[in-house]
Amino acid sequence: MKPIITLIATATMAFAAHAVIAAPVGNETPDVLVKRISSDVLDTAKNDKDIQAGDKQKIVSLVQTKILPFVDTEKMTALAAGRFWRTATPAQQQRLSEEFRTLLVYTYSGALSQIKNDDKVEFKPLRADPADTDVEVRSVVTSSGAQPIQLNYRLNKGPQGWKIFDINVLGAWLVETYKGNFSSEINKTGIDGLITKLADRNKQLAGKPLAAPAK
Repeated sequence: MKPIITLIATATMAFAAHAVIAAPVGNETPDVLVKRISSDVLDTAKNDKDIQAGDKQKIVSLVQTKILPFVDTEKMTALAAGRFWRTATPAQQQRLSEEFRTLLVYTYSGALSQIKNDDKVEFKPLRADPADTDVEVRSVVTSSGAQPIQLNYRLNKGPQGWKIFDINVLGAWLVETYKGNFSSEINKTGIDGLITKLADRNKQLAGKPLAAPAK
């Protein structure tokens, strides 16, 4: 069950500095946007034999084109870095965002390789005022033989429309999880130390095959 959670939770949280940006569909509401992304990604992964077989290049491409355009990762990175973001130089902010984005790409790609045909996402009615610019979209992930899993998204509406910037899995917000890890590393080695650690991790992941596809 964990792979599909990781996919939709982290995978919908990305930023597309180098991705092909998909055009928004009219005045799409935040819940409709998240439903469309989830459905598109799951349908593509389930119906592509190469992805099902674990083709790393094709899976990474899917992440970059269908997932990454819909998340404000600079906001996500800034929130995860907390007070340290404000004291980082513009160059450090850019490097940190880039390395964090790359780490998420590999995380999403590994999760995509684990999708099973019976994985489904059910969305709850949106509780928000039409004028709200910061909302939470609630959903439940289901799979045969496993307990339903709560999966909620936080989105913010900016000049480019709605963007996802945080996800709650089983009551834990993703940004808060990273915030603790980032703070611990920065306190030990500084912003540059965190950037180096993320870069080293990304190099390791680049040379490894994705996890074996789920059966």
